[in-house]
Amino acid sequence: MEASTDRFIRFIATERGLSDAYQASVRQTLDALAKWMKAKGKELREIGTDELAAFLVQRKAEGLNAASLRITTVHLKIFFRWLAAKGKLEMDPAEPLLAPRPDKTLPETLHADEVAKLLESIDPAQALGRRDRAILELFYSSGLRLSELCKARLEWLDTEEGFLRVTGKGNKTRVVRVGTKALEAVADYLRNERKELVGKKTSSHIFLSVRGGALSPDRVRQIVKERAAAAGIEQTMYPHLLRHSFATHLLEGGADLRVIQELLGHADISTTQIYTHVDSSRLKAVHKKFHPRG
Repeated sequence: MEASTDRFIRFIATERGLSDAYQASVRQTLDALAKWMKAKGKELREIGTDELAAFLVQRKAEGLNAASLRITTVHLKIFFRWLAAKGKLEMDPAEPLLAPRPDKTLPETLHADEVAKLLESIDPAQALGRRDRAILELFYSSGLRLSELCKARLEWLDTEEGFLRVTGKGNKTRVVRVGTKALEAVADYLRNERKELVGKKTSSHIFLSVRGGALSPDRVRQIVKERAAAAGIEQTMYPHLLRHSFATHLLEGGADLRVIQELLGHADISTTQIYTHVDSSRLKAVHKKFHPRG
């Protein structure tokens, strides 16, 4: 099982170009399956549809929600399809599996006033204030994923036109708009702080740590959380919350859903359509509160 897992991970990395994060997620699923197989005394060739279904039942009992079970099922399906295509198995035991429908949980968002409060609370005179303000401004202005911000490089930023080229899921590249306020914040950081951070190093990443290297995703999460706490934002803060807010506020402002899809880098518009439910729920709340017969 371990050798097959390693070969499959290499396949999705080199042939499919899937991200390190996705590879790690797949490995986590397959490692859990290997552990289950060992406990049951099963070899890979002995795994059928019933065994995979039993494995999923155990994962659910261990606390996986519908969305996580869906991801796990997808991992199993692509792994066993690959094994069957390679002739390692006579048939694909995962083919009959049905991925559970994900919970229809609406994305959390911040109100525009809360976003403004967060951004304006960061004093450029503070230690790393310019860097952190630029990070938060860019998250909200461009709807970036955490990985996209961490990977962003100087040569991908067009400060004159206000665009940034980013590499998203599946190593797909897209160009995002950088708004005026975010562009000003990034330019301020580049002029006044980045030169000190990079020192004698040659990193081309836009956002740097105190040691001059690229900021890690974990450190950026920590920055967002710390800055929100300092601003008095009560809601639990994480980078993707600013991406959700970006999309929701665009929709509330009248932006076309297809444009939002392109800006977010969603392959399927059904992923973007969840923000229409957020907007509708707010409209319903406003109607109920203010209409005489709401």
